[in-house]
Amino acid sequence: MKRAIYTRRLPAFVLGMLLCVLSAAAQGDALLTHYWAVPTYYNPAAAGDTDNIRLRGGMRMQWVGIDGAPKTFVGAADMPFRFIGKRFGTGIVVQQESMGLFRNLTVNAQIGYKFKALKGEFTAALQVGFFNEQFKGSEVYIPDDDDFHQSADDAIPNRDVAGNALDLGIGVYYVHKRFKAGLSLLHANNPTVTFSSEGENSSPGASTGASGETAKKYQFTAGRMAYFTAEGNIPIKNTLFEVIPSLLVRSDFSFTDVAVSGRVRYNKIFTAGIGYRYDDAVSIMLGAEVKGIFIGYSYDYHTSAVSRASSGSHEIFAGYNLKLDFSEKNRNKHKSIRIM
Repeated sequence: MKRAIYTRRLPAFVLGMLLCVLSAAAQGDALLTHYWAVPTYYNPAAAGDTDNIRLRGGMRMQWVGIDGAPKTFVGAADMPFRFIGKRFGTGIVVQQESMGLFRNLTVNAQIGYKFKALKGEFTAALQVGFFNEQFKGSEVYIPDDDDFHQSADDAIPNRDVAGNALDLGIGVYYVHKRFKAGLSLLHANNPTVTFSSEGENSSPGASTGASGETAKKYQFTAGRMAYFTAEGNIPIKNTLFEVIPSLLVRSDFSFTDVAVSGRVRYNKIFTAGIGYRYDDAVSIMLGAEVKGIFIGYSYDYHTSAVSRASSGSHEIFAGYNLKLDFSEKNRNKHKSIRIM
């Protein structure tokens, strides 16, 4: 379904700005300001890119001040491991997002094979999971004087519907002592949820329910999305400072988004930085990592027309890192460290 949805909670001015977002509802991934903090969210091959058990979780509150604006929770865990003398990476990523009357949930498991080459380490990985989409059709409201939709539009469910689909992704990642970079394709199988107005998963087309009425069928799709990410680490000579530039490029092969950021870290503990998303927002970021505990905050000031109705977007992320020692002497010992 590729149509905008009116709700009782969205004023006309705000709705006008959200048409393109709601019309592509079920498109899946959030463009996080903290994209560098949860690399496995965008690339399954980033799993195990350090010698740590890495836990990350956070929330993005987008377009604060606009009713029905997107809210996204992301949780991720990953670690490296050895099997039959080879290095692997494994992880799990969970996302829950709400946007207007839409809700989606993705849960993905990741596995990657690592090998040394070009003075660094490559990882090739597969991601397998499921994609759940929900739409609260019982809360749809279309004014009688609307110029674009009829008050009884067959293309819009008038009751709550939900369904699931298999979700696949692939990726490759390279880690060098001074930088890391990766390519990935998420939702590679173009997962499509198909369900009826009675909330039952079914194949496309109409069918007759127990009541004798024809059940209406709807489809929601998480389109394929390609990502390129990169991050560097540049020590400033004779100081405790280092500069960490990073880049994310996202494309659905029709539209492309670009996000860049530059952070300065002091003594491997305190971090501050700025970011920019093309034609969208300017961001400020603050963070700290102490004894394996990570916490970060960011604020986005939007440069697009949405700034007329919103005070901006906020993110907060937290996490923990537990060092793994793969040596034979200390094979069962662990300690906490800070990571980049």
